[in-house]
Amino acid sequence: MGLANFRELLHDDMFWTGLRNSFLYIAGVVPALVVLPLLLALLVQRNIPGITFFRSAFYTPVVASIVVVGLIWVWLLDERGLVNSLLETVGIGRVGFLSDQWLLLLSAMAVTVWKGLGYYMIIYLAALANVPRELHEAAAVDGAGAVRRFLDVTVPAVRSTMVLVAALSSVAAFKVFSEVYLMAGPSGGPAGEDTTLVMLVQRTGTGLTGRVGYASAISVVVFAVTVVLMLLVLRADRREET
Repeated sequence: MGLANFRELLHDDMFWTGLRNSFLYIAGVVPALVVLPLLLALLVQRNIPGITFFRSAFYTPVVASIVVVGLIWVWLLDERGLVNSLLETVGIGRVGFLSDQWLLLLSAMAVTVWKGLGYYMIIYLAALANVPRELHEAAAVDGAGAVRRFLDVTVPAVRSTMVLVAALSSVAAFKVFSEVYLMAGPSGGPAGEDTTLVMLVQRTGTGLTGRVGYASAISVVVFAVTVVLMLLVLRADRREET
């Protein structure tokens, strides 16, 4: 019954595979979504002619349907897709982006990062607007270059925003479903080795032979890990403040 489902989790190889892949997804996605949107925000915050177009272009993937985005990337990365056709043209040969377990996960991570860049860019733009210009001017007078001003002025000023982005992206990455599902297909990739915990919930709890109780036990684990992730991020932020 209830507790039996949790005991079964401990001996379920697919559960541990899903847990491993979910944490790997966090490790691959979160650093990129903390750093790249900040750099993108620095690039588009300047008031130069035509910059509004680029801001809108970078934000477009955010409002696009994940189904549409996933299908576009499947078309690009399929064995007979555009990317493999280009690779074959230059003599590299076709790559199994959607058939190899690790390449499939990396491809899904790329989609997640690409779709989330614009969203977190907007958050950083709001934070950068509150950074006093006088700080940059004083650092420039002291002889600090662009890189030094970024490290000594910009990063400390938006540190709390970086923590927020890390927390939001960690939770989103751990609960990822659509990207992997669309790129792997309903039946999953090779031997189900691409599965994440949320995908395992869907595969276990749906269908004519769905095990709702077991899927609910996995969902409880997903909730618990999500809470722990949030607490760890908040604790790290408090340590930096002290």
